[in-house]
Amino acid sequence: MPLIAPSILAADLGRLDREIAAVERAGADWIHIDVMDGHFVPNLTMGPAVVEACRRLTRLTLDAHLMVDNPDRFVEPFARAGADVISFHREVVDDPEPLLRQIEGAGCKAAIAINPDTPIETVSPYIDRAAMLLVMSVHPGFAGQAFIPEALPKLRALRDLKQRTGSTCLLEVDGGIKADNCSEVVAAGADVVVSGSGIFGQPDYAAVIAAMKDGA
Repeated sequence: MPLIAPSILAADLGRLDREIAAVERAGADWIHIDVMDGHFVPNLTMGPAVVEACRRLTRLTLDAHLMVDNPDRFVEPFARAGADVISFHREVVDDPEPLLRQIEGAGCKAAIAINPDTPIETVSPYIDRAAMLLVMSVHPGFAGQAFIPEALPKLRALRDLKQRTGSTCLLEVDGGIKADNCSEVVAAGADVVVSGSGIFGQPDYAAVIAAMKDGA
């Protein structure tokens, strides 16, 4: 059964306390927080203050996804704010190792993300090193995009690599996932499923999260 991580990018931020309480009651496992700098991706979103607010509202795992050009500048502020997991993009670093160490040194689990056009060979050497690998199934920047099916063979390849190596690295998928396609990504190997409008855009959060878990 996958871990379900509602992305608050699609939530009503004016009612953030009620939104987080609602998805927690509905069975969410993590809260996913999309951090965009307006440079690596065109949108500009949330800072450490939002993570700090979430930390006061819930004990669920807070998953901070740094879609930024200079992730090393963001690690300490987000760790201090209460993030449990911090992911950065492979596309913005030549060598992930220093950043993995920085995140771990800040007391968080370290994850590496890749965009849809980035080959998995850029992250597969870290399957025994990172706590999690995040496969984007949309081009990052905005909520509500359609799922890109090319993410499925990437997940399968990483799942097979995990099985061959005995790795405990989690595989996360993010983008365009709803109740009707969640089973596909879980069958392909996803351990953590991020969903924004697939949850927050629906009238019954509990029914959607249950369908995502039960359908898997």
